[in-house]
Amino acid sequence: MSDKRVYLVDDEEAIRRSASFMLRASGHQVEAFACGDDFLKVARDLEPGCVLLDIRMPGSDGLAVQQALVDRGIMLPVIIMTGHGDIGIAVRAMKAGAVDFIEKPFEKAALLGALEQGWLRLDRSVRQHVQAQDAAQRLKVLTAREREVLDGLVEGLPNKTIAFDLGISPRTVEIHRANLMVKLKVRSLSEALRLAFAAAEAEGIV
Repeated sequence: MSDKRVYLVDDEEAIRRSASFMLRASGHQVEAFACGDDFLKVARDLEPGCVLLDIRMPGSDGLAVQQALVDRGIMLPVIIMTGHGDIGIAVRAMKAGAVDFIEKPFEKAALLGALEQGWLRLDRSVRQHVQAQDAAQRLKVLTAREREVLDGLVEGLPNKTIAFDLGISPRTVEIHRANLMVKLKVRSLSEALRLAFAAAEAEGIV
C-alpha cells in the first residue's frame, strides 16, 4: 500500500510519542488515541489502515476493542502490543483474529514486520471486497426466477428438487440454469457458484 496509515491506541503518552515518531520516520501516517473508547467512536469512519492496539488500557481494553471492531464489521487489521507476562492474552487476541503481537519495549524491526503482515491482510481484504461488490452487481442481471434457481444450486440441490420447490418442471429449471450462465458469462457451474458465494459476502449473508 502506498498510503500506510497506522492507528495507534495506547494510554501511555510516552509510548504514543515514541512509536509515532518511529513510524513517521519510516514513512507511515499515524493517528494516535489515548484510549480504546475514543478510537471506537470514530473507527467506522477511518480510512483503511492498521491498528496498533495496547492490550491493557483503562475503559475498554485491547481485547474488548478488538471484539467491538469485529462486531461492527470494521475490517481493520489489528496488531496487539503487550507488556511482559501478557502472552496468554496476546494468544487469545490472535485466536480472535489479530494479525500479530509485539512485546514492549519493541524493536523497530519487530514493529515494522508486524505491520507488513497487516498491510498484506488489508490488501487482501480490499481485493475481496471489490470482488464481492462486482459479483453482486453481476447477479443483478438475473430475473427473480433465475436467482431462485441459482440459490437452489448454491444449496447443492439437484434440478428435480429445485423444480419441486419452485413448482416448475425440471426442464424449466434446466432452461433457467442455462440462461443464468449465459447472463453471468460463466462457462461452468463452479464459476457461477463462486460468483454467488462472493455476492453473498457483499450482501452480508456470510
